[in-house]
Amino acid sequence: MDLCAVHPVFNLYNDKWPILTNVPSVPPAKFVHNTDDRVGRAISSLVSNGVIVSGGLVLKSVLCPGVRVDSWATVERSVILHNTRISRHAVVKNAILDKNVVVPEGVQVGVDKEHDRARGFVVSDAGVTVVGKGQVVPE
Repeated sequence: MDLCAVHPVFNLYNDKWPILTNVPSVPPAKFVHNTDDRVGRAISSLVSNGVIVSGGLVLKSVLCPGVRVDSWATVERSVILHNTRISRHAVVKNAILDKNVVVPEGVQVGVDKEHDRARGFVVSDAGVTVVGKGQVVPE
């Protein structure tokens, strides 16, 4: 999560250490809605191309290409990999979600660690919940 710091130890913006990668041909990130409590925003986060934050809040997180964060959803201190969907009113905290995961409406991941373990997710000693590739998170 150091990458989200104001002055990270490993600075992705250092011209002397170029990142050589194949950037997917997707549109830029988009943040939509700006009414009352429905504001698409990301704070202290890294957001890739192809991400849509549609009325949700992203804090201190890394979002990979194709991620969708729907209205009133919250993502905090998490890494969300490619094409994952965080539905309305869902909460993801202190978690790593692999590719193509779906977090249904109103579901929480990383908030109650015992509940996460009961659903079959791995929870690290540091309290980070890990959800495997392509899973639909049960309630």
